[in-house]
Amino acid sequence: MKREWTQAFQIAAVYVGTVVGAGFATGKEIVEFFSRFGFFGLISIIMSGYLFISLGSKLMRMAAHINAKSYQEFNEYLFGKWPSRVINIFMLFMLLGVSAVMLSGAGAVFEEQLGLPKAAGVFLTIFLSFLVMLVGTKGLFAVNTFVVPLMITFSLILMLFSVQMPHFIDQLLFIPHADDGWRSVIAPFSYVALNLGLSQAVLVPIATEVKDDWTIKWGGILGGAALTIILIASHFSLIMLPSLEIYNIPMAIVMKNLAPFLFWIFVLVIYGEIFTSVIGNVFGLDRQLKQYSSIPTILSVTLIFVVSYLISLVNYGTLLSYLYPLFGYICMIFFILLWIKPLPTSVRK
Repeated sequence: MKREWTQAFQIAAVYVGTVVGAGFATGKEIVEFFSRFGFFGLISIIMSGYLFISLGSKLMRMAAHINAKSYQEFNEYLFGKWPSRVINIFMLFMLLGVSAVMLSGAGAVFEEQLGLPKAAGVFLTIFLSFLVMLVGTKGLFAVNTFVVPLMITFSLILMLFSVQMPHFIDQLLFIPHADDGWRSVIAPFSYVALNLGLSQAVLVPIATEVKDDWTIKWGGILGGAALTIILIASHFSLIMLPSLEIYNIPMAIVMKNLAPFLFWIFVLVIYGEIFTSVIGNVFGLDRQLKQYSSIPTILSVTLIFVVSYLISLVNYGTLLSYLYPLFGYICMIFFILLWIKPLPTSVRK
């Protein structure tokens, strides 16, 4: 039983590490989808948490049951043979786009917080990702198991500082004016759709490798619960930041204001979370390319990074603001089918 719990925690760590990418770790994504809507944003986060727990677990259990080795096979099960081909082409471009956002986010951390060239952050991330990809699944587990607990710890520390600030309750209950306020209603669905749609590239092959239904189920539950905690803690911190929409890395600004003595460690944690998402996406893309040809890992990873790097030359904030909402709406089709497709009777417990 101890081994099963260890594996469940590892799956949870990979789940969190894949979802908590550049936009999530920096706070930019949380602002875009939730915090700028004030109290309505908190309600949306709670709904998102429920969806992350229930549907994340369902996605992985279903993938293991049908023995899907890549998101291509999983989408074929969900959509059918011919529609899945179109969806998989979209997925390929979306994963490349998100990998580019992650690389751009890594560059933004170096540029905005460390005062170093953006290119230094991008190329360091590419180099480290190559090393992890050569190790394979064990490298993915190891990096996430180390970084994710740190991210949760720092999110909780920031939340504790934030709730003690004057006017916290006023800010928590405040509902700011937003011209696109209607988005707060669909935010939980588009946000979870986006993240699960993209995370399947990692979660599907990982679940199939683990196979044990109990372990996968609890990995999904623990991972979804951890994501909910990080989202709520980050929201509590972000709402205390004036003009929160103007920053590329708002969580770093919050840390600098509330706990400057932890600032540099936190910047490294943010970078670590961006890094886990980069390797997660590249891992998924590499597995997908192997479905089409027997291309060596080093060659496929090189190709992925060349394309991602070219896209990442666009400003990080611009990439995230335009690509993520667009990808979220495209992934809604995936989300709806995952929701309505019943778990096979043999795994319903």
